[in-house]
Amino acid sequence: MARRGGKSLFSLTTILASFFGAALVAGAYAYFNYKFSKYKFIDFQQFAFYESNDIFKPNKERYIVIFFSSKEPKAAKEIASLKMKNPILAIDYYNKKIQSTNNVLFLRSGTNTSLKFIQRFNIYDEPAIFIIKRVRDTLYKQDSMIRKFDNLEALAKSKNIEEEL
Repeated sequence: MARRGGKSLFSLTTILASFFGAALVAGAYAYFNYKFSKYKFIDFQQFAFYESNDIFKPNKERYIVIFFSSKEPKAAKEIASLKMKNPILAIDYYNKKIQSTNNVLFLRSGTNTSLKFIQRFNIYDEPAIFIIKRVRDTLYKQDSMIRKFDNLEALAKSKNIEEEL
């Protein structure tokens, strides 16, 4: 079909514009799908962490997870002194038994669980911090990027760490 003036109904410009529009939508979908899949899930029924002698069972909507080493001097004291809006799950790389406080739960686990946890969240250094949020029951999803601190003193001095995550 032709229009007046000799131009076709579907000009090359119209075809290219619709192609690039579709490509833009597909690219945006792929990017956001990739970003969503970057964050990992953890099911506490499959990962056995211990709080003192009991198996940890999560009951809050959000937790701040701090992966640290008890071999660093004063690490446990500095974490215990942190004041956060959400409860803290402090997971020790060396699985030392540390007394929990009101807002900080010190967790430990077996070697296999520790290795699976490190691999699941791609933790390469410590201390590392991130937020997890409940999806349902014992299934939690990573809700922030993983941040690495030079030391726990820097974490304690950071005023709005929860907003920064």
